[in-house]
Amino acid sequence: MTFWTVYLSGEIHTDWREEIQQGAEAAGLAVEFTAPVTDHGASDDCGVEILGREDDPFWHDHKGAKLNAIRTRTLIEQADIVVVRFGDKYKQWNAAFDAGYAAALGTPLVVIHPAEHRHALKEVDAAALAVAETPAEVVRLLKYVIDGTL
Repeated sequence: MTFWTVYLSGEIHTDWREEIQQGAEAAGLAVEFTAPVTDHGASDDCGVEILGREDDPFWHDHKGAKLNAIRTRTLIEQADIVVVRFGDKYKQWNAAFDAGYAAALGTPLVVIHPAEHRHALKEVDAAALAVAETPAEVVRLLKYVIDGTL
């Protein structure tokens, strides 16, 4: 049995990742899921916690972003599929970057967002091989591409 690696990028304020993981498990899919650090505080402060304090907020964020990029780039490069969710409440600039990075690598990209974001995300959607509106659609998509069954 071949395991697929699926990287789950995007908003961190809802349980969409868990919905996809539980759905894939219920469907018996051979999938390993990876993701960025979703603890907002840890993600923001990792640079200064590990490499030392910064007085300037720019350098505080810069250190964290670089450490997070090590994880993100590595896991996207290892992924068979990248799923990127754009949520309602916040603008996920990092998610847009992850989508672009996956597209540039030629890694199959699946995007999730509500219908009202179609216009704002039209370029991202154009790079994706599938655009879903719900985690359940992503589970069905994964079942099809992995097992070849509807």
